[in-house]
Amino acid sequence: MAAVNILETKGLTKSYGGVHANTDVDFVLPRNKITALIGPNGAGKSTFVGMVSGRTLPTRGTVHFEGQDISGLPAHKRMQLGMAYTFQITSIFPGLSVEDNVSLAAGRKLAHDKAAHAAKTAAALEKIGLSDRRDQIASDLSYGHRRVLEIALGLAQDPKLFILDEPTQGLAEGEVDAFVALMRGLAKDTTILLIEHNMRVVADTADHVAVLDQGRLLASGSFDEVQTNTAVQSAYLGTPANV
Repeated sequence: MAAVNILETKGLTKSYGGVHANTDVDFVLPRNKITALIGPNGAGKSTFVGMVSGRTLPTRGTVHFEGQDISGLPAHKRMQLGMAYTFQITSIFPGLSVEDNVSLAAGRKLAHDKAAHAAKTAAALEKIGLSDRRDQIASDLSYGHRRVLEIALGLAQDPKLFILDEPTQGLAEGEVDAFVALMRGLAKDTTILLIEHNMRVVADTADHVAVLDQGRLLASGSFDEVQTNTAVQSAYLGTPANV
């Protein structure tokens, strides 16, 4: 039986010249759930996610993924184990079509099997609702559709863990609604770690919420539990009426 938590960190710490970006973060990520990581600007969210994904080496501490200590593995090795990570800024290939973007992300593993490669590409496009735009050049997409395309690039890698960093940043209200619906659908197939400032998105999508403040894990629990936590209110959210 698979472990309840797909990822765990113990004592995860990152220091830059004596300044702690993260300090002794013990964190668990429940499998097949949406977990939102929130906190004020400068709380250490990006540094923490960088250490989880392998883009930032920790000063000390460990990261375990599916029971394996991956603390020393680089990002590309963690991707091979089943992690996918989208950035705050879109990282698509603007001169290629939507379909070609996703086809490239589907990876070399299926390069020898054109039918399977095409099927995976089509499935990713269908899942995120871009099948009717498959021939459109990526640079011609709206900003919201470019963000959705980036999600498709991650899905094409069949991630066990999908990390999304500020995915609704810059989206219009209607695009945010579509994103919420998309996340609910994706959560059926993969574990999601969502770094997000939009509290409506967090409330509508997250099964579990973790709060970072000044580089430390301040609180965790359901959205309602976190929202009514006095320490979280003081550091970030304010009173529930103001959320």
